[in-house]
Amino acid sequence: MESYTVVRPEHLNHHGHLFGGCLLKWVDEFAWIAASRDNPGCRFVTVGMDRVEFHRGVHQGAVLRFDAAESCRGRTSLTYGVRVYADDLETGAEEPVFSTCITFVRLDEEGKATPLPIALADCAD
Repeated sequence: MESYTVVRPEHLNHHGHLFGGCLLKWVDEFAWIAASRDNPGCRFVTVGMDRVEFHRGVHQGAVLRFDAAESCRGRTSLTYGVRVYADDLETGAEEPVFSTCITFVRLDEEGKATPLPIALADCAD
């Protein structure tokens, strides 16, 4: 799934760059949306991200492109790889700014881990 957002003044830290917490929120949200759309009827919660490393700063006005795709599926959990790129609308250049893998677990009505509809056990849970 691909999604976009623009970096606005309210997203900036005290140095004038995109606040890392905003980017992490968007990554979690867009990956969750991708997982939920790919697996209708499943209730997912975030388990964790494998790595948080910002590759470069992002300034106000940049358009961020988020690319989220399933990379691993276990019995009750799945992982999505997320790549984030900053587009410079003046030059048309696109640069990678962040990437991670985020893992979700499917929960039932009682909040317990429950199997995914199609268990392609290609990863450990």
